[in-house]
Amino acid sequence: MLSAILIREAFVRCPKETTSELVAEQLTADLPVKRCPSCKGNWVAAHDYQHWQSLHAGLEVIPDKVLPLTLESDFEPALLDSKAGLCPECGTYMKRSRLTLKQAAFYIERCPLCEGFWCDQGEWQVLEALGLHVQIPIVFKPDWQAQVRALEQTERQRLVMIDKLGPELAGRVFELADVLKGHPQGDIGVAYLMRKFEK
Repeated sequence: MLSAILIREAFVRCPKETTSELVAEQLTADLPVKRCPSCKGNWVAAHDYQHWQSLHAGLEVIPDKVLPLTLESDFEPALLDSKAGLCPECGTYMKRSRLTLKQAAFYIERCPLCEGFWCDQGEWQVLEALGLHVQIPIVFKPDWQAQVRALEQTERQRLVMIDKLGPELAGRVFELADVLKGHPQGDIGVAYLMRKFEK
């Protein structure tokens, strides 16, 4: 009996502001959520999201088109973003997936059991800007995360080149690298450049 009471209690409580009750709201057209009036975070139940997602079927998420690190945004992570939360529906600790923007990183959280997810204030808007809002589950897949990490590493290297060489010269280096990579004898050009810098 006590466990049933605790489950009902957990169902209406915010995962971050545990003294606040979630209230019914609309996140976007056709997507109802439970919102915390205190922290402004949103709980999206799996069945509600799956219905909304079916209305947007056919949209594909491509990693190099939605690389968070390249997004220009004034988004700032919520104060409680670093706090792990319990699922409002079943009380399980939610899995966290990190997304890295230019100015900050933040976490999306998803229940491994009921598959509902939690967005802190402003995070849904970032997901929309990236096009990830139509495929939230993909953010939690290890192969997706590995692809994004590899792309982030490449982007960081590109940004360092621009910072050190300036945009014009860095652009010429990138262009040359692409030409050599696409040429059947491109490795000869790379070897030549390496020899020039050894002297």
